Amino acid sequence: MAALEWTDALVLDLPLMDDTHREFVDLLAAVEQAGDAQVLPAWQALIDHTDQHFGQEDYWMAATRFASGNCHSTQHKVVLTIMREGAERGAKGELDVVRTMARELAVWFPQHSQSMDAALALHLRRVGYDPATGTVHAPDALPQDLIHGCGGACSSGDDEAHAAPAAQPAVA
Repeated sequence: MAALEWTDALVLDLPLMDDTHREFVDLLAAVEQAGDAQVLPAWQALIDHTDQHFGQEDYWMAATRFASGNCHSTQHKVVLTIMREGAERGAKGELDVVRTMARELAVWFPQHSQSMDAALALHLRRVGYDPATGTVHAPDALPQDLIHGCGGACSSGDDEAHAAPAAQPAVA
């Protein structure tokens, strides 16, 4: 049995995000269940998926006025960097490192999903953002200022002059 299995507790009611998260959980399980000969290809498949997964969420944040340096995007960068370091160590024969990272991801992911991703999903629903098309159906609901912090009402106190401009979403 995998350390993390898909359950209704992980559903965020944003179908494209939920589908991507379900794929992440399945790929993570494949790493955990892989024999030594298959663990590195399974890990690389998880890294490739995670790179696309995080890139997609980061794009959605930029398109709906999350600051490019918010802690959600930063956490994506850190996790992906660590996963890539795990691939390098695994390639040197340290398969135990990859297996340990997989177990740790199984602990990290539900927390990330139920906090940062849940806040993002709520924000996207509030502004009527269609992740499939990039269209904002409620442009008046977009925040006037970039969202800093973790994607909610919290603020990191970052100076907006240092923030990258947000992508301009399509407006319906």
